[in-house]
Amino acid sequence: MRKLYAIGIGAGDPEHLTVQAIDRLNRVDVFFVLDKGEEKADLVRLRQEILDRFVTRAGYRVVLAQDPPRDRTPADYRAAVADWHAARAAVYEELIRTELGPSDTGAFLVWGDPSLYDSTIALIEAVLARGNVEFDYEVIPGISSISALVARHRTTMNQIGRAVQLTTGRRLAEGWPEGADDVFVLLDAHTTFAKYADEGLTIYWGAYVGTPDEVLVSGPLTSALADRIRATRAEARERHGWIMDTYLLRRPAG
Repeated sequence: MRKLYAIGIGAGDPEHLTVQAIDRLNRVDVFFVLDKGEEKADLVRLRQEILDRFVTRAGYRVVLAQDPPRDRTPADYRAAVADWHAARAAVYEELIRTELGPSDTGAFLVWGDPSLYDSTIALIEAVLARGNVEFDYEVIPGISSISALVARHRTTMNQIGRAVQLTTGRRLAEGWPEGADDVFVLLDAHTTFAKYADEGLTIYWGAYVGTPDEVLVSGPLTSALADRIRATRAEARERHGWIMDTYLLRRPAG
């Protein structure tokens, strides 16, 4: 039977790869990479650098496929995401069906950890649910963006005995999560943290964490610091054509 791996490759530093991930990389016949266009060509290049560095077996192939476009300003956010996931699942199914032989092993190299704000596992399950192609699969965990972020800022994910929440900028804009003192925010194109400036919070922000382009900013979340992060983020996005950033907002326990 065909075998598939969803391999977490960390937040950008090739040294984030685990021994388990390197072992699985060297079992793979075909690596599948979704091309997100010229603006995000760095993400394809970094994946190839990982293969060049860690794969010692000969004869593997890399198959690129175009990532389906996504509506970034939908009237119905959930419906738009569902449509996008359905289109991606169709791409995954075609890749597995046409590029993997009956006993071949394939892999998707997943940025960060496959379990954290990533659709790879759900898409693989969607392909299996369609029933058109049979395969087994395994998930290999990786260092997540939030793990890398707190490590680079030399802090912890939580305060002793206090609750932590992971959320999105869209949800944070609706209000501070009830009962949480430490809030990790991912997928925030609108820099929602600025809404909470001058409220006694501390922010730990990072972009391109683990890569040579890494940018880190931290400190009491004043209006001045919020403006500085916004400007830094805008400049970095303009320079690279894309940005991956996340942040931790910390409310003092008391």
